[in-house]
Amino acid sequence: MPTTSPEIQAFAAGFPIFLAHASVTIVILLIGAAAYVLLTPHKEISLIREGNTAAAVSLGGVLIGLAIPLSASLKASANVIEIGLWGAVTVVVQLLVFRLVDIILRGLPRRIQEGEISAAALLVGAKIATALLVAAARS
Repeated sequence: MPTTSPEIQAFAAGFPIFLAHASVTIVILLIGAAAYVLLTPHKEISLIREGNTAAAVSLGGVLIGLAIPLSASLKASANVIEIGLWGAVTVVVQLLVFRLVDIILRGLPRRIQEGEISAAALLVGAKIATALLVAAARS
């Protein structure tokens, strides 16, 4: 009877864990992005469909801002529950960053609706900077 190589055994043992961890992380990313879209006063998807570049830049920043700390959590977490907890923290922090930039710029949703790239770029910068700090703090 042929024996399975240690590499195949390791893959077979690790693949279900990989699927669970990756799936939970992707679900958190999607839920976080959906929460962001639902909680911001402007409607990014509609604006993007109308050709609003600022809305596309802003939503792209949301995805990157969520993905960076989620990837760090995925790397550093031992189980799905830990990934979920840190994922929830990541989503809340990114929503707070939006609010902070809105306070600084006054009228961020209106600016994005009007296609103001500078406002969207500042938001993306704040989101990525925060994401990198949260990811480093997590790992």
